[in-house]
Amino acid sequence: MDIASLLPMTTSRLSLRLFTPGDADDLYAYQSLPSVARYLYRPPHTRERSEEVAAERAAHTTWCTDGDKVALAVCRRDEPGVLGEVTLTLADTRAAQAEIGWTIDPRHQGHGYATEAAAALAAFAFDTLKVHRLYARLDVENTGSVGVCERLGMRREAHLVENDLDGDRWGSEYIYAALAADLLAIRAGRSDPAVGR
Repeated sequence: MDIASLLPMTTSRLSLRLFTPGDADDLYAYQSLPSVARYLYRPPHTRERSEEVAAERAAHTTWCTDGDKVALAVCRRDEPGVLGEVTLTLADTRAAQAEIGWTIDPRHQGHGYATEAAAALAAFAFDTLKVHRLYARLDVENTGSVGVCERLGMRREAHLVENDLDGDRWGSEYIYAALAADLLAIRAGRSDPAVGR
């Protein structure tokens, strides 16, 4: 499946679209920050790496094979510029499992953009891409992302202790997940996604 024909997605405040090579400056503005890179377990991006990433993301729109990843720029509907990104990675084609992720420029955090964008992408994953299980892996110290997962109605399924090395710091991760049925329960107004199964 080619995702490009299904974009952009819009919410009340946001537009989720493919990146373009012209987004490199906006991407570099937050991907170069040590505070952002820390939770991604990689070094901050250089300007050159941001250009490469923007071009790679603009070109990759397929969703059919394990490892396929779609990264969408999160933008305000009424203003130019990129606020951050949401990503969806096809982890297991046969089992219809995907990993969701998000990164918002710290200058734009605290306004609910991550939750709004991730909710739209989760609905797209379940409704359009027919994902069965959606999960997120996040550093336990990333309290902002913990909050996003919980606002999305995802359940914490695991706590991996010191499972990754970030420079000289051992990082621990949470795994949150939701099933397609959970989203249906949330849409039906049940506060506990497990109710009714």
